[in-house]
Amino acid sequence: MAENTSTFTGAAADGTALTAVYLTQPAANVAIGLVFAGSDLPHIVHWGRPLAKPDTLLAAYDALKPQRVSGALDDTAWPSILPTQAESWIGEQRVVLRRAGVELFPKFTVTNIEAGGVLEATLDAVSGESYTDVAGHARATGPVRVPGVIVTARDEEQGVEVEWHLELLPGGLVRQKATVTNLFGADAGAPLEIGKIELGFPLPESAGEILTTTGHHLRERSPQRQPLTVGRFEKPQLAGRPDFDASLLLTAGVPGFSFEHGDAYSVHVGWSGNSVLSAERLPYTTGVIGGGELLFGGEVTLAGPGEGQNSYDTPWLFGSYGDGLNEIAARFHSYVRSLHPRLFSHGRPVILNTWEAVYFDHDEATLKKLADRAAEVGVERFVLDDGWFHLRRDDTKGLGDWVVDPAVWPNGLDGLAEHVHKLGMEFGLWFEPEMVNLDSDCAREHPDWILAAPEAVPYREDVSYRTQYVLDLANPAAYRHVHDQMAALVGQLGVDYIKWDHNRDVTEPVHDGHYGLHEQTLACYRLFDDLKREFPKLEIESCSSGGARTDAGILQHADRIWGSDSNDPRDRVDIQRYTELVVPPEMIGAHVGPSPAHSTWRATDVSYRAAISLEGCSGFEWNILECSDEELASLKAFVALYKELRGILHTGRVQHADFNDPALRGRGVVSTDGTHAVWVVATTTNLRDVLAERLRVRRLDPNRTYRVRLRDEVGEPRWGWNTPQWIAAARDGGFEASGLLLEQVGLQVPPLWPMQAMILEFEAL
Repeated sequence: MAENTSTFTGAAADGTALTAVYLTQPAANVAIGLVFAGSDLPHIVHWGRPLAKPDTLLAAYDALKPQRVSGALDDTAWPSILPTQAESWIGEQRVVLRRAGVELFPKFTVTNIEAGGVLEATLDAVSGESYTDVAGHARATGPVRVPGVIVTARDEEQGVEVEWHLELLPGGLVRQKATVTNLFGADAGAPLEIGKIELGFPLPESAGEILTTTGHHLRERSPQRQPLTVGRFEKPQLAGRPDFDASLLLTAGVPGFSFEHGDAYSVHVGWSGNSVLSAERLPYTTGVIGGGELLFGGEVTLAGPGEGQNSYDTPWLFGSYGDGLNEIAARFHSYVRSLHPRLFSHGRPVILNTWEAVYFDHDEATLKKLADRAAEVGVERFVLDDGWFHLRRDDTKGLGDWVVDPAVWPNGLDGLAEHVHKLGMEFGLWFEPEMVNLDSDCAREHPDWILAAPEAVPYREDVSYRTQYVLDLANPAAYRHVHDQMAALVGQLGVDYIKWDHNRDVTEPVHDGHYGLHEQTLACYRLFDDLKREFPKLEIESCSSGGARTDAGILQHADRIWGSDSNDPRDRVDIQRYTELVVPPEMIGAHVGPSPAHSTWRATDVSYRAAISLEGCSGFEWNILECSDEELASLKAFVALYKELRGILHTGRVQHADFNDPALRGRGVVSTDGTHAVWVVATTTNLRDVLAERLRVRRLDPNRTYRVRLRDEVGEPRWGWNTPQWIAAARDGGFEASGLLLEQVGLQVPPLWPMQAMILEFEAL
């Protein structure tokens, strides 16, 4: 990838020596450039489409450097990659460092610039050099070199060194991180406390609107928009996890930017603990969008060289530029998919999870019958949810005791696991490894393992959650306890899949006398990795009361996330829509549940539930022993359709349509070569107009002819008033049209009734 990195040298108009570094990914149609002035930290001067003449990047320094502003310091602030007050930055502090409680104001001097290919490791590589994915495409695995730059800078007087990494990944996603090192030993100064390192990217003046998501349990990822004005907007998350109202992305763009159009810039912090996303504008300088880990006092304190931990690594801050949210999301999908190539060597399995089927009412005979019915329908992975372990008759007991309860399972889980495997299905098991109930042998024997202020356990019931507390995984003994019990069951039962839950906010997390969430998060990652290393075929789903831990940090370790505890398709159509801004669909659990839905008591047709489930990693959250023959026939038809289409659904590029009607949703997946696409058009309520909008199908080959088929095997969608003429042909062998017509003219959508969905397939002839 060295050819995608260029370095240029020259001088500014005032004679200052300049060095420019230009990184590009031509196939992804994106580039980023930075300029160093003398020995100062660099400025990012370009982030967008590749430059026609990158050798002119040096000119950006003179073109962009702000001049003196009346009433301000002589050296007007121009934010570098780490702006501080020593650079005249008077916005929100982005670098907070202290010694003995005294604030430091570092002025960093660049000591080394390393530009060229940067090694990017693939974290979940399959054996061998390549493999064939579920869509039949040959794929390479293993580490690759990406264009990047590493900058080392020091403040010798303050005893601080920073190593900053910037990488431009193959799909066009850019990421940056910093390592802060304490250079002073105990004889030269106090330990170095890290208060905050908040990285960022510059924002153009045209980015006048911001989009974030908020929500709550059962309503995750609800979008909200507002103007980006002078001042600071921030979205902090202090629940010890990203939480339900966490914004997957903070996006700033031209006012009115949409999924399909409008220059926009998104940031995301790849961290599963406390974090912040922010956008900030000052009246006289470049705006900044970014984020980082939020640390409490004393949480990260660095010793001197040779005296203990003397460096701190920030999480990766990811940035994605695009013309519309679809392009922004595609860059994240490319990256996340690269972490888990093994997932694409076979189809993502159809799952039946037992939670809404039986809840805590575990009975071996009933569950074996449920497994039989699941296999009959075509399920490929059977997951036993909460309720199987010691004392677990409700949600207030047993967490921390990961041993099978003989009162409910007198013969253990071996019989069920064996039965599931003999039926040709994988066997999955639920755990909540980071949590402990006070009513458990673990808590009674080891109250010191609870991650909380000592005075809060067990007397502070106001900070409990169903008598549930957090287990201190940074405590080696607690870690061994959880790991050993989980590993024993995985090995004994041949567990193929873990549903890993995290149901409680993390408050007052005191570890070894200081705030311990940073160490807790790293320990969680380590437990994921240790189990997967010991059991190479094991897959793990990250669930957190649904979608409360969804981020690029956990996605480096988890193979799937649970999008929401709501299986109501009316809610799911939007929850999944905005979760897909970061997470590719094949890693989002999206199940068909009963009607009415357990979360909302809303009744919907099975065809609607199936169509929305088709948009993710599908399965069932349903006691299908209670299904009618007609329902079973529909479920079998749906599973067959899912298996037929998952090659395209789980490898293609996701597209969301920009409909003006607030009741309409359009979501498609297009193959990388543009020859195949599957779209779901759905309604959430009554259409605004009798004549519905057109679906314009983008990213097809304009010169090819396509056959359009209405896939109604699961049930025909219902509509009134009128039927577009193309529908009849789409039902009977297929309607034919060019890719150009489908994109520029589109297909007239029928006036679907509320909560109806139609599935359309496009195949090049």
